Amino acid sequence: MTEEKIIQYALEEGFLSAAIIDTSEITFDPSFRPYCEENLCGQYGVNYTCPPTCGTPEEMKQRILKHKKALVLQTIWEISDYTDKDAIKYAKNEHNAASIRLVKRLRAEQCDGLIVGASGCALCSPCAITENKPCRFPDFAFSCMSAYCIFVRLLAEKCNMNYACENGLLPFFGMYVFD
Repeated sequence: MTEEKIIQYALEEGFLSAAIIDTSEITFDPSFRPYCEENLCGQYGVNYTCPPTCGTPEEMKQRILKHKKALVLQTIWEISDYTDKDAIKYAKNEHNAASIRLVKRLRAEQCDGLIVGASGCALCSPCAITENKPCRFPDFAFSCMSAYCIFVRLLAEKCNMNYACENGLLPFFGMYVFD
């Protein structure tokens, strides 16, 4: 499958921007992990795809680097109030739903890889970890950019994507890493 076809699929699924880079170009910064530990999202320790369960920053980095390419995905949402948690949750869910649709298309054409979401996995609510059961959707569960300690601003710059959250716009980023 060509890179052009992969990007075409991403745009067809609703992403505003998509770019493919080598995973070696991704900047990781383990100093981001304490932000997860602050648990502002409420998922720390209660979601398989979030810290501490998802793995250490180094383990997460190695999951990305075992693949050669990263399809970087961006959506941008108009939002009137940056404190509107419902609007932000809706945008994240739509971004991640588009990621799942895209991944299904890519995998159907033998382009296997790993999803990195715009937030922690929300395929189950609550996550099966809270019931001490195995993940219900292991093929589609995804950790967020923060759990991987990815320096998203630098990633956006490398992909010529707008990172700034201003003027009523809110961008979200995700990735699909593959070989």
